[in-house]
Amino acid sequence: MLVSIADRVATVTLDRPERLNALTFDEYTALITWFRAPPPGVRAIVITGSGRAFCSGGDVEDIIGQLFARDMEGLLAFTRMTVDLVRAMRTNRIPIVAAVNGIAAGAGAIIVMASDLRIASTRGRIAFLFNKVGLCGADMGAAHLLPRIVGLGRATELLLLGDVVDAATAERYGLFNRVVSEEALLTEAQALAKRIADGPAFANGMTKEALLRELDVSLDTALEMEAQAQAICMAHPDFRAAYDAWAAQRPK
Repeated sequence: MLVSIADRVATVTLDRPERLNALTFDEYTALITWFRAPPPGVRAIVITGSGRAFCSGGDVEDIIGQLFARDMEGLLAFTRMTVDLVRAMRTNRIPIVAAVNGIAAGAGAIIVMASDLRIASTRGRIAFLFNKVGLCGADMGAAHLLPRIVGLGRATELLLLGDVVDAATAERYGLFNRVVSEEALLTEAQALAKRIADGPAFANGMTKEALLRELDVSLDTALEMEAQAQAICMAHPDFRAAYDAWAAQRPK
């Protein structure tokens, strides 16, 4: 993978275009390590793919072939490693924007889903195709997160059928936040990330954490969690700085 940083926005590019950016064991490890501890000063992240694909999933030669030789303990070690990527992305308090430049299939679709916002080009497509190869459609948190993005009915359809969904349909489902031209994709994604990066970093981190933690709690618990989160934000220096900038109609 490649990483560039500008204006407090880190752009992470999956960079195996000759393999449609398929993930290897090393790629998984690199992504997990990076998302667990992004460089200081990064306040928003864009993840995309090089060439004509976002990510086609696990590499057939590097990963899939080896799985047939593993026992249950070895298989579980692998699947627990893959879910560590989702855990690293979701528990990272920095907002993540997926720029879907082509096919996002299998684990690639999960990376898109695990991002906070999703922008696709007109060539963007997504497929949760685990069941096509005899695996459970509920992989890497898909059965937990996907219904919360598109609803239970659509999530059931996507995970049971494994169909390739084009950009316009994914936008209609609510899976993609917006669809733009191929030429504008990275610019739009980085501009959105910069808007986030220019905002209050502490409050944005608290917002992302609240969205994750409140997925499975009662309304009463959520109200108390939000009361505490808001009081913590009010006590943070970012609150005064952001408020004064907003009141004066100037950048923070």
